[in-house]
Amino acid sequence: MTLLTHPLRTALAPLLAALVLAGCATAPGIDPAALPTAPAAFKEGDGRWTQAVPAQAQADGTWWKAFSDPVLDGLVERALERNNSIQIAAARLAQSRALLQATDADRSPQVGIGADVTRQGGAITPAGGGAGNLFRAGANFSWELDLFGRLSQASKAASLDADSREALLRNARLLVQADVARSYLALRALDAERALVRETVGAYRDTLSLTERRFEAGDIAELDVARVRTELAATESDAFALDRRRAEVEHALAVLVGDAASNFGVDAGDWSTALPVIPAGVPSTVLTRRPDVASARQSMLAAQARVGVAQAAWFPDIALTGSGGYASTDLGDLFKWSARSWGIGALLSLPIFDGGRRDAGVKNASAELDAALAGYREQVLVAFKDVEDQLSALRLLADQSEAQSRAVASASRATVLSDVRYRSGLVSQLDLLDARRSELRNRREALQVRSAQYQTTVALVRALGGGWGPGDGPAVQTVSATIR
Repeated sequence: MTLLTHPLRTALAPLLAALVLAGCATAPGIDPAALPTAPAAFKEGDGRWTQAVPAQAQADGTWWKAFSDPVLDGLVERALERNNSIQIAAARLAQSRALLQATDADRSPQVGIGADVTRQGGAITPAGGGAGNLFRAGANFSWELDLFGRLSQASKAASLDADSREALLRNARLLVQADVARSYLALRALDAERALVRETVGAYRDTLSLTERRFEAGDIAELDVARVRTELAATESDAFALDRRRAEVEHALAVLVGDAASNFGVDAGDWSTALPVIPAGVPSTVLTRRPDVASARQSMLAAQARVGVAQAAWFPDIALTGSGGYASTDLGDLFKWSARSWGIGALLSLPIFDGGRRDAGVKNASAELDAALAGYREQVLVAFKDVEDQLSALRLLADQSEAQSRAVASASRATVLSDVRYRSGLVSQLDLLDARRSELRNRREALQVRSAQYQTTVALVRALGGGWGPGDGPAVQTVSATIR
């Protein structure tokens, strides 16, 4: 093998020196002790937690169909197609993927063509240093050698950023699905409560007619008539307040599905939506599907990769360059074979003194990693809190619903007995009004407890990261949600 000539050895000496120094600048490791520790089991229920990586590719499923409500199904589908928050998240993901593509392009050879003309003079020109023109046309080539991993770490960070944005898009979809479900279920709960209050208004009107007849007959005083009229007006006021609240919820639902409130409406209907019962034994692998946890984890790993990018700034930048084409002092001779020219080279650059810029870059990237790690731990803790909140709420709401059902039954019986005794003249009208007021209050509270069960069920699904599969615990059951 022919040895390198002395001039070539001299030209390649910087490159050979860099190869001797070469060593990949790897990102620092993360202490496992700094990562969040999962509890062994749910405090509420008997589900078991396991260590797992967020399954970003796991489909969240159409969990809202467990409520068996076609109107809800249609609203969620419209929201997934037209909701602006989802479209913003999708645009952010497209932007992140474009940045990844641009970052990857820095690792590829760069080829271009160009032409230029310069007029120069002095000792570097022929003919005694007189001024002259130089015409050039050709192709240029450059390729930065990633010997120290700076470009690969930057590409890895950009890829992780794109993964984080993808998780945020899935999180936006989940939040919109949950918000649509909760708004629609709140609408149906208000429909049931409005129907109850208007039924009570009708009962008060009947009582007022009876009271007015008895007053005209001289059996009772005018005070009794005034009391009934007061209760009737107050109950009618409650009905209008419920109408106002329903309009506000309907308008909020319009924004979620991407429609103008003026063009959107949901007809009043019976509250017959099924209530899915999610078993407390849902395993912890469902929680790992939470997209916000996945996003926080990917952001942490991206910050880790950027520490490697900052550390690689201490190493030299090495690039191979090449050019080929034509060069001539006479434009007419530019494309003649004799005017051809070429060149190859290797560029090595290493800042010696930068006033502490590179050291500051490493410190900044390390601080970003610390913040991202703390953010990831916080997100995991919030995820556990969300699940525990909803499981405890469902348990306590079940007990509250049972107690409230007994209160409704007792209040209804008291109203029936008071009405019979009032018509027989055995009790005062005040006793009847008090019994009806108590029954209405307890029935409305029962509806509100039932509504809270629906809202908490949706919140639990959201806390678990979306849908559930056959392996996530006992089969999901449904119960009738018709309110009597």
